[in-house]
Amino acid sequence: MGLTLSGSVAIEVAHLSKTYEGNVTAVEDITFQVAPGEVFGLLGPNGAGKTTTLRVLITVLRPSGGTARVLGLDVVEQATQVRQIIGYVPQERAIDRFLTGREHLQLLASLYHLPKDRAAARIDEVLRLVSLENKADEVARNYSGGMKRKLDIACGLIPDPKVLFMDEPTLGLDVQSRLKIWEHIRELKARGITIMVTTNYLDEADQLCDRIAIIDGGRVKAIGTPNELKSGLGGDVVTLTLAPGDLDKVEGLAQALKAQEGVRAVSANRNRLDIRVTSPEKTLPAILAQVGARQCRLEFVDYHRPRLDDVFLAHAGHRIQED
Repeated sequence: MGLTLSGSVAIEVAHLSKTYEGNVTAVEDITFQVAPGEVFGLLGPNGAGKTTTLRVLITVLRPSGGTARVLGLDVVEQATQVRQIIGYVPQERAIDRFLTGREHLQLLASLYHLPKDRAAARIDEVLRLVSLENKADEVARNYSGGMKRKLDIACGLIPDPKVLFMDEPTLGLDVQSRLKIWEHIRELKARGITIMVTTNYLDEADQLCDRIAIIDGGRVKAIGTPNELKSGLGGDVVTLTLAPGDLDKVEGLAQALKAQEGVRAVSANRNRLDIRVTSPEKTLPAILAQVGARQCRLEFVDYHRPRLDDVFLAHAGHRIQED
């Protein structure tokens, strides 16, 4: 059966909500669009609603409100057709340690009802794509963490998807393995596949994604390219870390700094203050003068251009690593 697919928007989410039993809201009124061929990231901490959103889009969860479409197909009304055009790499690995890499892919190919000759060619292709062709006939228990994640990606690619969903694709991997997975994702993008990833790694979102949606508490706080979001803050960041014994002075210092000319925003957390400034050359001496006037002891001073960590703090009100 031929499918009529929308070519202008790959993924379209409008006012999407998901509430579980007990009136627990996981996702609330989120809206975004993903362009064909884009790597789009949902960036947020654990429990932000990223995985719930992904599971609605892959037709595993039914939304409580709003709509979602993948290449023009409604994820509720046309769920079967959606499943025919997507691939999914879950956060939890579904690897059988006693099967070889090739046997995993053969099992998936049979579940997708691929003809035998087409399945064999497709398995060889995806093994090459994730650089596992030389390890294809080894049992998975001998694979490293990075190799297992490559096998997960290969499994998601077996149906030759037009849209690939990846839930925390590099979670728990060492730095070298993470970089290799990034390379594979970029190769998939170069082949024209639309990719949506969830992540709580700031560097991953910054380096890998064309655009990101910052999500926290089930709501989308901001959307844009990493550079747009960083430049949108409109100022550099000065961070002061006070001595632990001066915790009682943090709030007073924060209030004094907010009134300082050239200070755009101040965020305090324990003994740390993040100060967004228009001109550090002019503002830093005044900041240090306020520190001295209140006899605060400084452990550390840092100045940097806006980073995604600062963007998340500005829009969500807390750092992504904070509980």
